[in-house]
Amino acid sequence: MSRSPNILIGAGIGGLACAATLAARGEPVLVLEAGDYPGGRMRETHPGGLNVDSGPTVLTLPKVFEEIFSAAGENLKDHLSFDPLQVLARHAWSKNERLDLFANHQQSKQAIAEFAGGSAADGFEQFRKEARNLYQALYPTFMTAQKPSLFGLASQIGPFGAMKLRAGAPFQSLWDALGRYFPDPRLRQLFGRYATYVGSSPYLAPAVLMLIAQVEMEGVYAVKGGMAELARALAELCRRQGVEFRYGQRVTRIHAEHGRVNAVECADGSRYAARAVVYNGEPALLASGNLGPEVKSAISREILNTEPSLSALTYAWSARAKDFPLDYHTVFFSKNYHQEFKEIWDERTLPSDPTIYICAQDRAPSWETSANSPARKDMPERLFAIINAPALRQPRRKDACPPTAEAIAQTKEAAIQRMQDCGLHLEIQHEVCTGPAEFAKLFPGNGGAIYGQACHGWNAPFKRPGARSSLPGLYLTGGGIHPGPGVPMVALSGRLAAQAILSDQGKR
Repeated sequence: MSRSPNILIGAGIGGLACAATLAARGEPVLVLEAGDYPGGRMRETHPGGLNVDSGPTVLTLPKVFEEIFSAAGENLKDHLSFDPLQVLARHAWSKNERLDLFANHQQSKQAIAEFAGGSAADGFEQFRKEARNLYQALYPTFMTAQKPSLFGLASQIGPFGAMKLRAGAPFQSLWDALGRYFPDPRLRQLFGRYATYVGSSPYLAPAVLMLIAQVEMEGVYAVKGGMAELARALAELCRRQGVEFRYGQRVTRIHAEHGRVNAVECADGSRYAARAVVYNGEPALLASGNLGPEVKSAISREILNTEPSLSALTYAWSARAKDFPLDYHTVFFSKNYHQEFKEIWDERTLPSDPTIYICAQDRAPSWETSANSPARKDMPERLFAIINAPALRQPRRKDACPPTAEAIAQTKEAAIQRMQDCGLHLEIQHEVCTGPAEFAKLFPGNGGAIYGQACHGWNAPFKRPGARSSLPGLYLTGGGIHPGPGVPMVALSGRLAAQAILSDQGKR
């Protein structure tokens, strides 16, 4: 390269989106990744030799990625196949209590009416409208904007937008706000689960997270070949635009000189000069000084005192599923949601009666039309399970100990029992388990939290760091950075970092 490149630390989705956006503008880019694959948390594990998505499992807001490819003069659909899900998720509380939500809201309304009565269906209709209003008000003014303040947001959305926000009761918790629409506690449980999409408790997360319902109404897609294909497609787009990747390069220090970032250093002693550096990792790792004293104060150390998000126990299984009609997404709810989150957040223990999410990856639309579907041929199929768990890092306290093998086994047994109570029986042949301790090693800096900081309190979304750090030349992207966790949100954070770099370098 004839001039120092912009260096991306980490090939997660935020880093890839940033690299692709910069390269499309002719900027030299070098990506340094500690692992041996692109995608970060968008990873695969291999029980019984099968490839199982073991991170994010669906694509939403594909327009974010279509815009990234379009900016590079390409079409996303030429490189990635994804099918819309007609059933967004199947939900179960017992053998006799099941509810499907559909991509078609009228079908969902009818299903809710049959499940909980006409007043619940009317509540769903009102909830859906409020979620749409929140999404329409916040997508252009908050989610795709450089680090907005509360007052800046108010001036951008104007009086009409402010009315939409107030109608959505943004100062309430999500759980309390849902009570306005859903007296039935099972429906509050179902829609309160949106808080866990960003690693938070429905009892503490802000009501504004209702907008996730509209994100799902915009379309939920299963990626052919798994979500890792999205990461690979982005990485290949970057390569075609001239981005250089170096895997197995763990950055241990970011250097600055004369008040500006100028280089990075890797564990093997390699040093790379940098025009700008984009850090795609846990912001807490930066603030703790693990990447060098020059950048320790680049973001507020207050982030070390924030509540980390949920961690998880995840299981990638090769298994036969019997006696229950699994869909691509199925959720088995605990009997006592409040107790589950009390144990996780207050007692910092694994839940005794966990809610468990299953992604049946061979039941995507493209598989279901095939006579070779494992589910149709009674073959072992690929299942990915998530159980919420506390992170190991605790604000203002000594970090917690990882859960013991005995505690993990008890939680797994309780989850198996929860599924059996709903009618599902599994014959597990192979498994790969990943818990908080493993997540802490894979993605260091936040005690195994997998969504950045918890989104608790009405002003939590404004507390995330933005793309610009306080140190010139150092930029940030990832799930802990504005606009927050979730595959499209992280990609947006990468685009915002690229836009900040181009702007600061005097380019439109």
